[in-house]
Amino acid sequence: MDDTPEQIELPPGLRWLKTLVTILTATLIIGVITIVGLLVTRLPGASGVAFPEALALPAGVTAEAITHGKGWIGVVSTDGRLFIFAPDGSLRQEILIKP
Repeated sequence: MDDTPEQIELPPGLRWLKTLVTILTATLIIGVITIVGLLVTRLPGASGVAFPEALALPAGVTAEAITHGKGWIGVVSTDGRLFIFAPDGSLRQEILIKP
């Protein structure tokens, strides 16, 4: 009995399919690496946003949402008020949101 495996020749159609799958796999890998590289280099980092250590909300107020703009930070409370803070954390304005 011979222990050496025999080399089986693939049919031409199957060889062509194997080549196409290999090329597609390489293209997919290169594409994913390119997209990840572009996302890492093009998206702005979170280091550009400077939040203060703490924002002093009035007693009994719970924050529902927070947003920021150039030179201000906005906090929406659960009771329908919008608090505008300066970048240093001091309260600038309070706005009542009408339902």
